[in-house]
Amino acid sequence: MDEQQGQFHLFTQRRFLPFFITQFLGALNDNLFKNALLVIIVSLGVAEAATNTNFLTNLAAGLFILPYFLFSTTAGQLADKYDKAWLIRRIKFAEIIIMLIGCYALYSSHIPLMMFILFLLGVQSSFFGPIKYSIIPQHLSPDELMAGNAQVGMGTFVSILLGTLLGGWLVTFSLGPIWVGLLAVVVAVIGWFGSRQIPDAPADKGEIKISLNPVREAWRNLGFARENMTVFYCIMGISWFWLFGGSFLTQVPNFAVTVLQGHPTLISVLLAAFIIGVAIGSILCAKVSGKQVEPGLIPLGAMGLTVFSADIFFSSGAYQLANLSAVEVTPLQFLGLDGGIRIFVDLMAIGLFGGIFIVPLYAMVQSRTASNKRARVIAANNVFNALFMVSGALLGILCLSVMQMSIPQFFLTISAANLLFLLMLIWRVPEFKLRFLAWVANRRD
Repeated sequence: MDEQQGQFHLFTQRRFLPFFITQFLGALNDNLFKNALLVIIVSLGVAEAATNTNFLTNLAAGLFILPYFLFSTTAGQLADKYDKAWLIRRIKFAEIIIMLIGCYALYSSHIPLMMFILFLLGVQSSFFGPIKYSIIPQHLSPDELMAGNAQVGMGTFVSILLGTLLGGWLVTFSLGPIWVGLLAVVVAVIGWFGSRQIPDAPADKGEIKISLNPVREAWRNLGFARENMTVFYCIMGISWFWLFGGSFLTQVPNFAVTVLQGHPTLISVLLAAFIIGVAIGSILCAKVSGKQVEPGLIPLGAMGLTVFSADIFFSSGAYQLANLSAVEVTPLQFLGLDGGIRIFVDLMAIGLFGGIFIVPLYAMVQSRTASNKRARVIAANNVFNALFMVSGALLGILCLSVMQMSIPQFFLTISAANLLFLLMLIWRVPEFKLRFLAWVANRRD
């Protein structure tokens, strides 16, 4: 397999392409329905002058994350006990039923039922998560892990972007909710057909007793992760990225409108810059690492996150000073104003270095975990991801509401915290620093 094949040949393989399509469409549906629901809630609040709009939007976000705490451990046990392809097909069939009910909820404008559907989508995602990253090393060879994770990472973030834009756009039409519901059902059906083409992925031999106690099993899974402390710190790194990225994505809408004086359409452009950056970074990561899992890219990614998240503080300050009279700036006007392109590049670079940071972390967790425990370790990772995302939301409340920071100041704070996290990571896992120095030396030769 040459390097050119390493980037693209997996899309010609049955052992990868059906799985890629299945996970891509699943993430697309989650974000399609979730963002359509958020727009409906906000529109209803504006139309009826409702005071509980903020409560409902935060409740929606919480309902989607909650299942990761409740069901990830059970999902990890199932994925280590049964054939993963068999499980995926049943999860995707459940998605069809969920979306059929969701279609009715959208048609009838039944907000409580929509909330329940969002919770069920979270349940489905929490069961799919441990399978998603544990099936990759089962179907791919060790020298394909970086390419496989890069393609999945790219696909995940592109599907998030498409779902966000489609859900928020379609639902604004007169029959928009119905179109969203029908599209979600079609996507679910295609995803199920795709899942039927995934090759079998039988579990390793071993007796696993299913426990429904999420706390006890989460602690047990953490023990599996700590059997190799490098794996444990990789999980901490992945979770930190979700806190870091979530903190940025959560604040982008308010940042675009209040700090940059932009028209609401600017929000989508800035979100797209970040997400496209992650997709590019994921692909670039696989290209520069070649056929091996390269831990040396992790410090590079973390340093890029720190540099460009700090620069947003300075670039947004310069932008405000240069464009004091700017009001309701459209995306094209924004790119033409002093500092606009710099902010756009900052956000894209944050995404790019985020992709470089996270892809080798996932690959290391997969390659250095015993195959009969891999799904449960990834389940522990998913629990930590959810915990860190909630912590990021609380951090945003603390900094922006309690401490009254501006959004650029909050970005600078996150940048400083990322630098501290990088130093801790290098201190606890010296391999990251040594491999980074070796990687830089090899690039100079």
